[in-house]
Amino acid sequence: MKTLTMRTAIFVILLTLTGTAGINAAEQKTVFLWEQNVPNALGTDEKDKPKFTLYLPDTEKSAGTAVVICPGGGYHGLGMNHEGKQIAEWFNSFGVTAAVLEYRTRGKGYGHPNPLLDVQRAIRTVRKNAEEWKIKPDKIGVMGFSAGGHLASTAGTHFDDHPNPADNTDKLSCRPDFMILCYAVISFQSAHAHRGSQHNLIGKDAPPELAEYYSSEKQVTTKTPPAFLWTTDEDKVVAPESSVEFYLALRQHKIPAELHIYQKGKHGLGLAKGTAGTENWPELCRIWMKNNGFLPHAGQ
Repeated sequence: MKTLTMRTAIFVILLTLTGTAGINAAEQKTVFLWEQNVPNALGTDEKDKPKFTLYLPDTEKSAGTAVVICPGGGYHGLGMNHEGKQIAEWFNSFGVTAAVLEYRTRGKGYGHPNPLLDVQRAIRTVRKNAEEWKIKPDKIGVMGFSAGGHLASTAGTHFDDHPNPADNTDKLSCRPDFMILCYAVISFQSAHAHRGSQHNLIGKDAPPELAEYYSSEKQVTTKTPPAFLWTTDEDKVVAPESSVEFYLALRQHKIPAELHIYQKGKHGLGLAKGTAGTENWPELCRIWMKNNGFLPHAGQ
């Protein structure tokens, strides 16, 4: 009897572990941006192969919307957990598909133009797989934190900038349908520029025209997608004025935008759990997405 009980217990444990592994495998998938011939690759190691981790929501909960997430890290490293995985799981909770991008950075030996090439390719890859992943191709946004916010804003101001498509994926539009910018680096020319991000991306001696190219507040046009921005007054790393400058540029071009500057919170908050007031940004962002048609309203 004891033997049977022990065998039953072992079977239940194995069944539970196997089932859990299966569920996780179904929810997450690693997608390499290029199967081969990665542009400007320095080698063939893992660090030379940009990719994203795809987080799929439950099928019955799917909103038909996707977001490519660019973690921050000053263009040197990537905050893949609090500005990646945790954000993706939050999106999944209300039916949004998330792709956490592991773009090339200076820590891996890469600078301009590779991060931009990577996020553009990520948007195109999501759009290419829209039907399979149950996404509407006109509801694919980009989101970024800190330097990742700079990359996201660059994706929203420089798109379809690929005159020689290498394959069918590159023929698709890389314009994001919306942007979510979280305590984002924006300018490489204003007094509020984050020099560490600038130096890691384009170098200390970059020509002025390249710095202007990457100053997103100067690159806004009437085709720039709508944006939700938030930052904090206490941010000592990336000045809140950066978000203000971009918001004003969007407003000048009549691009729908919403900006929140919270009083409390240091740089790099992610979801900002436990920071009074600031921790409300995810819900306000979700409401903004719904108000702008990127999430279904009740009854739709």
